[in-house]
This record gives sequence, structure tokens and C-alpha cells, in this order.
Amino acid sequence: MKFEATEYAKSIATKAKEASRALKSLTTLQKNSVLKRVETLLLENETEIIKENKIDLQNGIQKGLSSAMMDRLLLDSKRIQSMAKSIEEIRNLPDPVGEVVRGTILPNGLELLTKRVPIGVVMTIFESRPNVIVDIASLSFKSGNACILRGGSEAYHSNLILSSLFHQAIGESNLPSVTKDVVSFVENTDREAMVPFFQLDDLIDVIVPRGGEALIRFVSENSKIPVIKHDKGVTNLYLSNKAKEDIVLPILINSKVQRPGVCNALENLFIHKDYPHIQTLLSDLQKAGVQVLGDQSTQSIFPNLPLATEADFYTEFLDTRLSVKIVKSVEDAMQNIQNYSSGHTECILSEDESEIQTFRQGLDSAAIFVNCSTRFHDGGEFGLGAEVGISTGKLHVRGPMGLIHLTTTTTYVTGKGQVRG
Repeated sequence: MKFEATEYAKSIATKAKEASRALKSLTTLQKNSVLKRVETLLLENETEIIKENKIDLQNGIQKGLSSAMMDRLLLDSKRIQSMAKSIEEIRNLPDPVGEVVRGTILPNGLELLTKRVPIGVVMTIFESRPNVIVDIASLSFKSGNACILRGGSEAYHSNLILSSLFHQAIGESNLPSVTKDVVSFVENTDREAMVPFFQLDDLIDVIVPRGGEALIRFVSENSKIPVIKHDKGVTNLYLSNKAKEDIVLPILINSKVQRPGVCNALENLFIHKDYPHIQTLLSDLQKAGVQVLGDQSTQSIFPNLPLATEADFYTEFLDTRLSVKIVKSVEDAMQNIQNYSSGHTECILSEDESEIQTFRQGLDSAAIFVNCSTRFHDGGEFGLGAEVGISTGKLHVRGPMGLIHLTTTTTYVTGKGQVRG
């Protein structure tokens, strides 16, 4: 069985590597033409996509998936149209391949030209959300990379039909036959079957896991290939006593309630002790469907709240629960955020420029927001068209990983007979 898994992984990765070489020669027009066809196929096959997705949803109910997971799994007409729109946005973005990063002539006459080039083969491992197939395949194809996609078993039927649309679009084009393997879908959903892929550092250039802590840890501990972690989002917000009152509730509701099961949804709220409307605010949040959990200081102001334990503040709930703590100052809030944060998203609501500057300079996360919803931490909202994920690491890319982050550089050196002394 282990031998079969190894051969399976090697076969997929070898074909992807060969396809990536062929993909490098495609023009922007050719790549955009294929993406346009995928966009059309998505809309034309809406009924079939929803039909396959219903199988996953029914299986999810039987497996007892959480409401957050079920929401991530759902594909309806609106989300399919959103996926098509995402492809359109990616098509309209400048092609990063070939962009000149640096051009110079050295004192010895050597001409240096540094250009963006594709990374090669990108393997992405993700859970639940089937729209990831479309986002990553589109971004990879536009940036000249082959991609190996491995989704979770809960979205198997949805992932299978979505990946097949890419194969259809590529097959209908006049591209070299080898390019059919630029998008590879790993049908084996057994976690252990991933390990052989992780050893193929001569064929796969980077691995991007996006999902829960267990998945990230499993990939990191077993991979010989560089890993760009797209870890959990324990998103924090500090509500200052100097915040503009009329923006507070709309921002908190949008950050928490609009879509609780995503990584940029709010999980921890730290309120300054002198904020004048604490009771009213917490009551309004409850009315909006938020399950407020309060530490002891919060309970003393708003009795009968369930207790927020220390462990709760470290937890990415991905549902309507919200941990709340009363703090003495912006410095106190920052200390709490530094303690609990996963390095994903932090936010401050305040009109005090000095306080805002302190907050910005004192924290170290992928994104720091001021006076707006945390839900904007997203590749599409950042103008990237879509994202491979949101990186919480610091190397190569941090925050939404878009087109440009799927490239590296090559420096072309041209001389006239120079030799080094």
C-alpha cells in the first residue's frame, strides 16, 4: 500500500513538473483564454455543480460537521457566480511573469536583468471550501505554475467536478497536450497518502497547507519541501474608549456575524474599561446573534454571561462565540493580543492618533486594521483577485498570497567576454 501511494504521488508530481515547463512558454493571451473558458463552464454547469455539492452536504450532515464547516462547504448560485467573478478579476490582473524587477549595468560592463518567473509546481492542501479549487488553479495557471490540489474528504464530489472543468477548458484549447496536467486533483483523501508527496522535493517546489492546526502541524513535520503556512486566524479587536461611537456596533457585527466560519472573523474583543456603552454594546451583540463569553471583569459589568476561560482566548471558534475581556489601556490590550494572537489579523477602533500609532507599531501580525471590519483581510478585497490563502508566516509572503507571490526571480547576465579577476 505504501509503495502504491509513493508511485501514485510520483506519477502526479512528475506530470505536473513536465506541464509546468510547457506552461512557461504560454502567452498571457493564451492563459487568459483558458481562464475565460473555465469561467464560462462554471456558469454553464451550475446545476451539476450544485448537485454534486449536495452529495457532500448530505454526507456532512451524517458526519456531524459543524455549522461553520457546513457553511464553508456550501456551493449555491451566488457562490458559483462569485467564483466566476473571481476568475474574471484574475484575468484582468497584470501577468506577473516577465516583469522586470531590476535592470542595471555593472562597472565591468555586465548587464543584469532580473525578471519574475513562475515558482514551478505548487501543492496546496486545504479543508472544506471547494471554491479554493477555482481560486488556486486560476492563480497558479495565470502565474505560470502547475498546481497539485488536495482537498478534504468532506468536499470530494464538489472538488472533483470543479477540477474537471479546468481539464475540460485546457483540453478544448490548442495548447500542447502536456499542459493538461497543470491542474492535478489528488483523489486519495487519506491524510497518510499525502506523506509521499512531501518527500518529492525534486518535483514539487512549495507546499501550501491551509486549514486547522492539526493539518498545518502534520504537513510541517512531515515535509522535505518548503512550507508556506496558512494557519488559523485568532483575530483580535481592541475597542478604545476614544472610538467613534456610531461605527463600533456595525464593525463588530460585520467582523463577527457576517461569516463566522472564516479566518478573518473576529474571535476576541478587548474593551477599554472606560468605554461608556459596554452594557448596551454587549446586549446589542447578543441581539445580533453573538454568543458573548466574558472574563470575570466583563461579568461584573454584564452579569449572567458564560465565563470566557483562558483557553477560549486562544481558540479560533469559527462560529458565533466571542471572547470578551475588559482592559485598562491600549498597552494592556496589546499585551493580551500578543499573548493570544496567531499573527493573522488585529484591529483597533479609536480616534486617537497617538493610540493608533502605538497599536500599529507595537504589534506584529500579517495585517493591522484601523476603524474597519476585520473581514477585509482577504485576497479579493486587497485587489489580488483571489488568494491561495492568508500566510501567517514571515518568509516570502505574509498575508494574502496572490499572483505575484506565486513567482520567484531569475537574473539574466549578459557580457562581452568579461572574466573575474
